[in-house]
Amino acid sequence: MDLLQGFRHQSQINPTGPCLVEGETILSYAQTARRAGGIARAVQSLALAPNRPVAIAAPKGIEAACAVLGILAAGHAYLPLDMKGPEARRRQILSESQVSAIAASDAKSGAGDLPVLVLDQIQEADFPSQSVSPATIAAILYTSGSTGTPKGVALSHSAIHAFSQWVRRLVQLSPKDRIAAIAPLHFDLSTFDLFSVLSAGACIDFLPDTLTSAPSRLTEWLETRKITGFYSVPSLLSFWAWKGNLKKARLNHLRFILFAGEPFPTSQLRELANSLPAVELHNLYGPTETNVCCHWPVDRARLSDDQPIPIGKPACGNELRIDSDSSELQVNGPTLFSGYWQRGKLTPALTDDGWYRTGDLVSINALGEFVWHGRLDRMVKIAGHRVEPAEVEAALSGLEGVKQCTVVAIAGDLGMQLAAAVVLDQDLSIARIRQLLNQQLPQYMIPSRWRTCAFLPRLNNGKLDLQAVEKLFSQRPPANITPAASSRRYAD
Repeated sequence: MDLLQGFRHQSQINPTGPCLVEGETILSYAQTARRAGGIARAVQSLALAPNRPVAIAAPKGIEAACAVLGILAAGHAYLPLDMKGPEARRRQILSESQVSAIAASDAKSGAGDLPVLVLDQIQEADFPSQSVSPATIAAILYTSGSTGTPKGVALSHSAIHAFSQWVRRLVQLSPKDRIAAIAPLHFDLSTFDLFSVLSAGACIDFLPDTLTSAPSRLTEWLETRKITGFYSVPSLLSFWAWKGNLKKARLNHLRFILFAGEPFPTSQLRELANSLPAVELHNLYGPTETNVCCHWPVDRARLSDDQPIPIGKPACGNELRIDSDSSELQVNGPTLFSGYWQRGKLTPALTDDGWYRTGDLVSINALGEFVWHGRLDRMVKIAGHRVEPAEVEAALSGLEGVKQCTVVAIAGDLGMQLAAAVVLDQDLSIARIRQLLNQQLPQYMIPSRWRTCAFLPRLNNGKLDLQAVEKLFSQRPPANITPAASSRRYAD
C-alpha cells in the first residue's frame, strides 16, 4: 500500500482542516499538500537515479514533515539525519548511504557535490497523484551498529503502512485528534506521527524540544494545546510522571499514550498510570527492523507488584516464534524491513524461511503473553535509542591516550544508562574524552558514568570480564578507580 494514499484522501475531503502545527504556524491539509508538492517537483527536476534515497537535514517540524511527504511523492526514500548529533556522524552516514540529494533547512547542510534543496526556497505546486509499488523503500533509518559504524534499516511503503494503519485503529484516530509529535524523524516512533495521524485527518503539533527536559512546562503545553495523544519512550514518561506535577494537571483532552523503545519499570509505570487514571496506556514492542510486532494494553490491576510488564501479544498481523534452543524471539509478517542499506545497496537480512532474529530473549507467561528477558548480544536501549556498546568503544579506542576501554549498560533511576571503564594516559581527563566524543557521537551514546582504572578486569581466558566491569559501578571505587561526574539525558 502506498503510504501517501491516506494523506491524499484527507487533503481532498478535509482540505481546510489543521494538519501541521509548529509554534504559532498552522498549515491546513491543502496547504501542506501544496508545500509538499513543491518539494516533490523539485526532487523530480533533479532527475535522480531511481531507488536512491534523499537525505533530510532539517530539525523536527513543518519543513521536515513536508520534506518527507514530498520525497515520497517523488518516488524516493527519505533518509532523516540526526541534526542534534555531531556533524562527523552525519557525514559518515551521507557517505555510507550514498544518497542522491539533500533536502535541507539551509544551504550549509550540503556534502561534497550532492545537490541541496533548500526547503524554504521551494515554490509550492500540486501534490502528485501517482502511486508507487508497496515494495518500494520509503524510509532508511540509521541505528547504532555492532561493527562500530551506523547501519541503515530500510522500511518499505507496505511495512510502514501495516504498522501505521494497525495503530490508527488501535487508538481510533479521527480528525478530532491533536497529536503531540515528540520523536525526531530518525527515530521509528515518528512513523506514527507522520503516517497514522495524517491518514486519519488528525493534526500533528510539534513539541518544542526544550520541553522534554522541563516536565512541568511539558504538562502546561499539553494542556494548552489540547493534546489528545502521543507516542514516546519510558524514560521521558518516567521523568514526566516524577516531575510533571500530573496530579494537579487538567489534561482533560488526553485520551492515550503509546510507549516503546525500552523497558518501562513497573513501579514507574504504576506512578504514571495512577496519575492519569482516565488515559489509555499501550506498551508497543519491536526493534526498528520490525517497527511494532507485539503489544500490551496496560492493565492497571496488574501493576500492583513489581513484576516486569509483558510485551504482550502479536501485533500488526505479525507472527512470532521462540527459538527452542536459545529462547530468541523471531518475527515474520507485514511490518518486517526489506534489509539493511549498505553502501547504496539493499542487503537482505532475514533467515532462509523469511524470519527476523531479534536477538531478544523472551518467554510466554500463563496468559499467553510474551515477556522480555534481555538480549542475546550486547545491544541496549538508552532513552529509547538502540545503542551498540561496540560502536561507543570504537569511538573511545580511536582517541589518543585511551589505552583500553569497555562500555556496559547499568540500571539508573530512570532507565538504563551507559557506563565506561577506561585505562588512560596520565595527561588525558574524562572531561577531555567527553569533549572529543561530543564531536563523534550523539548525546544518547555518550556514557554518563565513568571509571578510570589501572587495568580492566579479565577472565582466565583473557577476555574482558563484563560482569566485573558492571560491579565497578555498584560499589565504592578502590584507590585506582576514580568516579567522574554523571548526567542523565533523554530522547527528543
